[in-house]
Amino acid sequence: MTKKIAVLGAGPMGLAAAYELVKNGHKPIIFEADDRVGGMTACFNFSGTEIERFYHFHCTGDSELISLLDELQLSSEMKWRETKMGFWYEDEIHEWGNPIALLKFRGLGFFDKLRYGIFAFFSSKRKNWKSLDKLDAKSWIKKWVGTEVFNITWRSLFELKFYHYSSNISAAWIWARIRRLGTSRFNIFKEKLGYIEGGSKTLLNALTNSITSLGGQIRLNSPVSKVLIENEKILGIEIESEVEFFDTVISTVPTPFVSKLIPDLSKKIIKQFSAINNIGVICVIIKIKKSVSSNFWLNINDPDMDIPGLVEYSNLMPMNENIVYVPFYLPGEHPKFSDPDEIFITKVKKYIMKINKSINEEDFIDAKASRYRFAQPICEPGFLEKIPSLDLGVKGLLVADTCYYYPEDRGISESVNFGKSLAKKILHD
Repeated sequence: MTKKIAVLGAGPMGLAAAYELVKNGHKPIIFEADDRVGGMTACFNFSGTEIERFYHFHCTGDSELISLLDELQLSSEMKWRETKMGFWYEDEIHEWGNPIALLKFRGLGFFDKLRYGIFAFFSSKRKNWKSLDKLDAKSWIKKWVGTEVFNITWRSLFELKFYHYSSNISAAWIWARIRRLGTSRFNIFKEKLGYIEGGSKTLLNALTNSITSLGGQIRLNSPVSKVLIENEKILGIEIESEVEFFDTVISTVPTPFVSKLIPDLSKKIIKQFSAINNIGVICVIIKIKKSVSSNFWLNINDPDMDIPGLVEYSNLMPMNENIVYVPFYLPGEHPKFSDPDEIFITKVKKYIMKINKSINEEDFIDAKASRYRFAQPICEPGFLEKIPSLDLGVKGLLVADTCYYYPEDRGISESVNFGKSLAKKILHD
């Protein structure tokens, strides 16, 4: 017997859930507030270049994404490439990200380098993360490498990504980021990252076509105003003052929206959702005539730059132009979050010209700033116990977003995996 199922949100998690459902004979309807699918993976036309609003890359351990591409007959579209990481420190680009680069780095003494190398090695090899869940990341890293090394290599990343939350980040979440990148390598000296030919749009189009061809629907520009509950059971949804009846609702929208979207949940559960803090992002994308550096990712420790780093995406995916992403992470309540786009764009141009002095104003072809208010959940120590249960006491309701696959950072593969697991839970029930 098929169920009438609504999926809220057409990001990778929502699309993956719907795809799993249509494969099993259901015909879900996806409701998306945006005018396109994809969420943070959505693309736009950047003066003739179709590109994502927020950058994404893939690692060799992204098994769920690799498996999905194979299922969609897109495995040949995944390309792997050797990439490099750099570190802008004391007005100079240093090599970073491998043992030789660490030994050559002049900012640390020999024993500091040894401690840092041991920390990176054991973090990348570690498998059990549960004991890190209740530790704060700053203290954990300092215990391994010392305060001075932390200040040089990590402090600016924490402060410019998390601001007043920077001393309250789970060590397990930081560990997961280290391990994911540390294990995506040709060997200990060479980093190996992947991209999908044509960008995430290739995957999004394939999922969209599969869902609709098997009877599912995707309704864009369709923000749901309320999920309706009656007698602890899903009744339906309210959209544009109209009610549509459903047996099941899967919500994949950011958890900060849950209290308004599903106000009939218990006060205890709403309090749990409301307690999850988030960081926003203003991501500036630059099209430029010259390459900034040979690095894909450039970490930045510079008192004159309020960014943790920049990503030169064209050093991963071959493109006709040089494309650089520069994220400004800011709490949504921070006064700077509402600054005009041009302020951030002007800053980025200034920073790029400082990093590469051969670049001048005439080399910039185009610039665009994209904003996302709830870009990154703040995973505090003990976050595992703070995530609301999937069982919310309402029959036919599942609610999740990227924080549910903690300690992993938000990513396409992780979202695909969790979206499929949500669908399988519905199918099992």
